[in-house]
Amino acid sequence: MNPLRVAQITSDGRLIIGQPHSEIPSFGQAPEALLQGFAELPEVEVHVLSCVQQPLRSREKLAPNIRFHSLHVPKIGWLRTGYQGCIRAVRKKLREIKPDIVHGQGTERDCALSAVFSGFPNVVTIHGNMRLVARVNRARPFSFLWLAARLEGFVLPRTDGVVCITHYTRQAVNPLARKTWVVPNAVDASFFEIPRQPSSPPVIVCVGAVCLHKNQIALIRALDPLAARKKFKVVFLGSAPRDEAYGRQFFELLAVRPWCEHAGFVGREELKSRLSRATLLALPSLEDNCPMVVLEAAAAGVPVVAARVGGVPDLIADGQTGLLCDPQDAASMRNAVEKILTQPEWANALAAEAKKQARERFHPRVIAQRHLEIYREVLNTPS
Repeated sequence: MNPLRVAQITSDGRLIIGQPHSEIPSFGQAPEALLQGFAELPEVEVHVLSCVQQPLRSREKLAPNIRFHSLHVPKIGWLRTGYQGCIRAVRKKLREIKPDIVHGQGTERDCALSAVFSGFPNVVTIHGNMRLVARVNRARPFSFLWLAARLEGFVLPRTDGVVCITHYTRQAVNPLARKTWVVPNAVDASFFEIPRQPSSPPVIVCVGAVCLHKNQIALIRALDPLAARKKFKVVFLGSAPRDEAYGRQFFELLAVRPWCEHAGFVGREELKSRLSRATLLALPSLEDNCPMVVLEAAAAGVPVVAARVGGVPDLIADGQTGLLCDPQDAASMRNAVEKILTQPEWANALAAEAKKQARERFHPRVIAQRHLEIYREVLNTPS
């Protein structure tokens, strides 16, 4: 029996993260974890396609059953022309590959559009709900977020189905999508192997680009009263634009709070090291779908305090595998953090249960197997 041939269209971030000379593509945590799972399933043959704005040397094989195709598309073929160059480059390569099904990873850029216009049966995964993110960030007309939101609305009715990584996304796309499935992201299997060595005094890790919808400023202000009576450190991991109003205010607050530190964007290995020493992960977002760092913290056995927004309640059972809080209520955030800091044995029990459930729900092989079921369902559904 021939293996199912799947084309995965995803973004290669080597140029964005400043690694143009690496031969290993950088797809982001969720797509890479899914590919880990596919690598364990001999009944599938995967072809990964990524469009890039300059030629990159790349490995042809990422695993025995996974091939990679890097497609050079000049700048004119990207957002300013509705990703027409990407769509055409992908279609040309797919005619050579002849996949059974095409899977577009994310509606943020070109991937979903290329899947929809591929000429093959296709599904799309939504990682960030761009229409909702644009609304929370008050996106200006013709800004990137504003355009991404409109492209998302265009794509959803035109794909054969949408893989929703939380019920929150399913609710958001149901009015537009033909078919939906709820399948969470996979988490890199190596996060399950992180040794725990929590720091003393406690360290709270907050991961995410510093911006309005990630809500770091509200977290800092919420923890001010707690910092006055208890010793701990909050480390913010993520890019922070000093030339934007939110970033400037963030750094002004940090300048007078020695218990706060901005460590910038970190790679996967550094994140593992930070989680190994963290007392807890705090996620105060105003909008989130399936934040990977929650899954990674759970896999690593790190207690989690996260906002009760979007798809986060799909990932955390309040009081059982973590704590949920109201990101617009300072007392709610502060009380949840204090509970973890002052009840370490109980917090460790929460984290142990979260790790157990993460292995059952988010392991790469589990998620890859569920995707195969979806692909076969699409292919067996009369058009």
